[in-house]
Amino acid sequence: MKKRMILMLLVVATFIAGISFVKFRQVQAAIAQAASFQPPPEAVTTIVAAREAWQAALSAIGTVKAVNGVTVSADLPGIVEKVAFDSGKAVREGDLLVELGTRQEQAQLAAAEARRELARLSLERIQGLLERGVSSQAELDAATAEYDQAQANAGEIHATIKRKTILAPFSGILGIRQVNLGQYLTGGDPVVSLQSLDPIYVNFSVPQQQLASMRVGGGVQVSADEAPEAGLTGKITALDSIIDSSTRNVQVQATFGNSAGKLRPGMFVSVQVALAAGEPVVALPASSISYAPYGDSVFIVEQLRGPNDQPYRGVRQQFVKLGGARGDRVIIVSGVEPGQEVVSSGVFKLRNGAAVQVNNDVQPSNDSAPVPEDN
Repeated sequence: MKKRMILMLLVVATFIAGISFVKFRQVQAAIAQAASFQPPPEAVTTIVAAREAWQAALSAIGTVKAVNGVTVSADLPGIVEKVAFDSGKAVREGDLLVELGTRQEQAQLAAAEARRELARLSLERIQGLLERGVSSQAELDAATAEYDQAQANAGEIHATIKRKTILAPFSGILGIRQVNLGQYLTGGDPVVSLQSLDPIYVNFSVPQQQLASMRVGGGVQVSADEAPEAGLTGKITALDSIIDSSTRNVQVQATFGNSAGKLRPGMFVSVQVALAAGEPVVALPASSISYAPYGDSVFIVEQLRGPNDQPYRGVRQQFVKLGGARGDRVIIVSGVEPGQEVVSSGVFKLRNGAAVQVNNDVQPSNDSAPVPEDN
């Protein structure tokens, strides 16, 4: 009985050892399979880095200013008898805008002209008498002075009447009318704004360090948020003679053709000043950059080897130093060499050593001056 019990225990122990050995080998196989597992490649697009000329540019915010812009106002007091313009219309220099009442001045002018005519007749009579020796030189001088004074008085009243006829001082576009028929105006009351829109100025500031890069005649491009696709090109026409002591900036003025009227005085615009071309640089699409707090990086496509020493096409994460940006493109100051294949889209799903499958049928935008489709 005792021998039978020992034999049973040995059989059970042998059975448990066999089962344990089988499970151990299964676990080992599973671990080996997991270690050699290679995830499926990620689909990405790539671009080959290359050096290219990069036209340096300076960005600034500018303000549109009319070459000629005034608020036309009344010179003398009077009642509005005629309004000869419509709000928002174009006018030419010398066009009639408003007439003020001049009935009182017209009556005064008639009286002054009558006095002038009487003084002229008196002067002619005394000149005739002087030639016959009947009148004296003193009487002639008095008559001449009286005639000159009468003529000056008539001229003064005539000038007053003319000043009550308000004309456009230059060609331009009118604003909103600020007067009505029958309204009494005092001297200096506004009538309407008048702005000359073609050509037009754009004023902007640049740091004093960039002053040497600014030159009269240099190219400038502006765009407005309201019409980003309608960029206008002009030229620098003036540099301020002083530098603002509080900001250390200098004012620059550029002139633009504005026949379509896209720019209006007071509008804020984005200004791009073209500077001299610098050294060739490596520029990549902004979608190539993986931005992170610990550093910006790109993924370079290379031939790598897996755990089983089998070659595959994968990516290596490379930290980079970025320079300036323009449109969809970013300058890579260091970290990428010309000729290296860089992932241009899909970087958010990659990690160092990940396998990739390149499909460049559709490429991300890589334009230094993109135009949005919906704006």
